[in-house]
Amino acid sequence: MNIQTVTTTAYNDQKPGTSGLRKRVPVFQQPHYLENFVQCILEQAGDIQGKTIVAGGDGRYHNRQAIQTIVKMAAAHGVGRLLVGRDGLLSTPAASCVIRKYGAAGGFVLSASHNPGGPDGDFGIKYNVSNGGPAPESFTNAVFAASKAIASYRIADLPDIDLSREGDHDFGGFRVTVIDPVADYAELMGKLFDFDRIRAAFASGALTVRFDAMHAITGPYALQIIEKTLGATAGSVINAVPLEDFGGGHPDPNLTHAPELAALMYSDAAPVLGAASDGDGDRNMIVGKNCFVTPSDSLAILAANAHLIPGYAKGVAGIARSMPTSQAADRVAKALGIPCFETPTGWKFFGNLLDAGRITLCGEESFGTGSNHVREKDGLWAVLFWLDLLAARKQPVADIVKEHWQRYGRDFYSRHDYEEIDSAIANQLMDDLRAKLPGLVGQSMAGSKVAQADDFAYTDPVDGSTSAGQGIRIIFENGSRVVFRLSGTGTAGATLRIYLERHEPDAARHGEDTQKALADLIQLAEALSEVKQRSGREAPCVIT
Repeated sequence: MNIQTVTTTAYNDQKPGTSGLRKRVPVFQQPHYLENFVQCILEQAGDIQGKTIVAGGDGRYHNRQAIQTIVKMAAAHGVGRLLVGRDGLLSTPAASCVIRKYGAAGGFVLSASHNPGGPDGDFGIKYNVSNGGPAPESFTNAVFAASKAIASYRIADLPDIDLSREGDHDFGGFRVTVIDPVADYAELMGKLFDFDRIRAAFASGALTVRFDAMHAITGPYALQIIEKTLGATAGSVINAVPLEDFGGGHPDPNLTHAPELAALMYSDAAPVLGAASDGDGDRNMIVGKNCFVTPSDSLAILAANAHLIPGYAKGVAGIARSMPTSQAADRVAKALGIPCFETPTGWKFFGNLLDAGRITLCGEESFGTGSNHVREKDGLWAVLFWLDLLAARKQPVADIVKEHWQRYGRDFYSRHDYEEIDSAIANQLMDDLRAKLPGLVGQSMAGSKVAQADDFAYTDPVDGSTSAGQGIRIIFENGSRVVFRLSGTGTAGATLRIYLERHEPDAARHGEDTQKALADLIQLAEALSEVKQRSGREAPCVIT
């Protein structure tokens, strides 16, 4: 095997965000840009000599080319075996599943998640470690440091691999195995959920579903599991073929970006469950007839009903949620007598808690839910959990949600996104908010006194590592909250996210419109941040 050492020049913008490095496709197409980043990952990955590594992605534009580069660079760095999904495809949770099942040293996940794709769209790459979860900050910081000093990279002179056919490709001491991207994941789902119960509910007509794969990675997974294995009616899965540009759509599973599904679920023809997943398959949207289930509520409801699901019938050790996620799960944890951990945004922060057995279920308000079955959030898993729950309880989604609120109270919750704000303006906005924090405590605002105002910092209870500057919190004596955070998932400018929450124990008020129920907090958040004036926007780009 001929290995080349190629001279290169460092780029100064390869700092991984919460989910790896995400840039526009033309950025990744710059000379040596991808190779530099892959080289730095392989240098920091520890002992990979003769070890197995996994690679795959969501099928977006530039996915296939990047896979071929990773194959050749893995060979040059002494990797023993590379497991690659057929056609270069692997959903993010499936990649985690494969890493864990085969004892791999880690894996490359190629995706920009819910961001648009295509030649002028977004591309992304991250590395997951041996537990199947995203690399920790210590790893990504080391990669960034290396990327600023890199002078050369190593790559093997190998032919491109035929990714369309499963099987082995041997190159001396290096083997590439093209695998079925769905099989291992589908096997795992069959161990967690009562497929016979779901199948019977579909067969009787008591359960119906419409799943929008958004021309993204979960199409093949949902077709195989929901239609072929569980017997849902043909056509239950729509937009099922993964496309490099997601069919021109925005693969973000919410009511705005899944209009066909939204229209159906708020019509007389609605099935029992409507659901969608995103570009790489790690997010989910859950909708019943005339009933959108917020991700925060979904996590709480799944935790409260986990005893009905075979894979979780032995009990839930604990729950974790990201700091901006509503406190609905906290109330369930208290009732169950188990801990609820509050972490920064980013799935990697759940990894230590999962590995230590401190939690069983976890979730984020940004449409991500998961459990200890893998080390990533998992969109299709959440949909299957809801299908099994509906088959067990034999109630509409809306009834399950309302009964949950009656017991625990309703957390009125919303997120307002201001996208692609000039980064300097966004950072100054956050700096000015931080400067106001000490003077807010004790003031009466939005019908209650401010009990706490801080910039959230987290100390990992397992390894003691700390993460500061994770979002500005204003917490009131009545439990209401306003949270400001700059998102790390965009590729242009900055996205300011404003999270608003108010708990309502009175069931007579649970039917109120969310935005009206939060109106005083919305007004306060806009006044404190001056976001409209500073950004020049008249309203948020997206409200969820």
